[in-house]
Amino acid sequence: MRMNDIIEKKRDGQALTKEEINFFIEGYTNNSIPDYQASALLMAIYFQDMNDEERANLTMAMVNSGEQIDLSAIEGVKVDKHSTGGVGDTTTLVLGPLVAACGVPVAKMSGRGLGHTGGTIDKLEAIDGFHVELSSEQFVKQVNEIKVAVIGQSGNLTPADKKLYALRDVTSTVNSIPLIASSIMSKKIAAGAGAIVLDVKTGDGAFMKTTEDARKLAKAMVQIGNSVGRQTMAIISDMSQPLGRAIGNALEVQEAIDTLKGKGPDDLTELCLTLGSQMVVVGEKADTLEEARIMLQKAIDDGSALEIFKQFIKWQGGNEKVVDDTALLPKADFIFEVSAKNAGFVTYMEADEIGTAAMLLGAGRATKESEIDLAVGIMLNKKVGDQVDEGESLATIYANSENVQEVMNKLHENIHIEAERKEAPPLVYEIITE
Repeated sequence: MRMNDIIEKKRDGQALTKEEINFFIEGYTNNSIPDYQASALLMAIYFQDMNDEERANLTMAMVNSGEQIDLSAIEGVKVDKHSTGGVGDTTTLVLGPLVAACGVPVAKMSGRGLGHTGGTIDKLEAIDGFHVELSSEQFVKQVNEIKVAVIGQSGNLTPADKKLYALRDVTSTVNSIPLIASSIMSKKIAAGAGAIVLDVKTGDGAFMKTTEDARKLAKAMVQIGNSVGRQTMAIISDMSQPLGRAIGNALEVQEAIDTLKGKGPDDLTELCLTLGSQMVVVGEKADTLEEARIMLQKAIDDGSALEIFKQFIKWQGGNEKVVDDTALLPKADFIFEVSAKNAGFVTYMEADEIGTAAMLLGAGRATKESEIDLAVGIMLNKKVGDQVDEGESLATIYANSENVQEVMNKLHENIHIEAERKEAPPLVYEIITE
């Protein structure tokens, strides 16, 4: 088998066999296939696409390129959730304990974040003492006991994906549906997921800017998951404005706690109930999404989800008292209000730029080496569709420096106020189950 024959075949629009895909992934991982040949194949895939079978085979070849996490000692169907990213996306902090309260095991491996705010692990580390370094035995025991645990990414999972992603980044082949879908799904499968729920974002603050592209990606990932034996569901959700009101690590933890108490923002609560319903169904604890939603709402109303969150924090070394006293979270030294310059209605919020404003405060990482300030961030006091008076607060800035003029300017520029009201875009565009 020769690599140039495989490149030529895909260049001419033909489907690659499982053996050809395995040959490519194995060879590129062990450095016997050079970057220039791998780049040529990636570009051919970019232009010629892949069929469903090719996508599934590419995914499993990447899964098999490194270690795989064995979660068989955990009872029940292990459900993982993946979001394609956005601004103020606090869903994992809510969904973990909420779904666990319904009996579905959530054994999650998460990373640290690049961009607007930290990843799930960074946010959880805003809780004093919380740590994500658990042995395999501790991890399994915790999930079996309280149904939820979160650890940091470790081991040699999907090394082929790491190499290919770096190459895609410098060859302008990142934005390819089969390459994105196989990258995401390979990591979830290698991490031991038995079932997968996907939150594919669309809009200004999302990777997929259009609903059409988000739909293509969601359907591709659902097809891959189901074809390799992982029940997979997806939703397409809006990210044209930040989700919830909090943008920043400690602020998002506080918002997650409020949501588990039934006092969270309407959009964050609704998205968690929608995603959570899918997780409960694929976790085989409910037959329908409607039945699952009733179970989730009950777990909020009776306090069982909040109690699981307390246990989760305690099991991982954190101070669970933060749930009842959020003043124990890191606090910023300075608070500034961003006042509206004119009256009207909020008609549009540029999510990506608002997220960048939070990163300028120190809430996120511009590079892997950047240090996150867990206390800082932005709290949105108005969302799209809300009426606002001149001088009324649009947002509150939490900072550890008095020099916030650039952040304030960016918020004024990217929260648009007009005379006529415009309805907020739908939160959920589509639910994809097959």
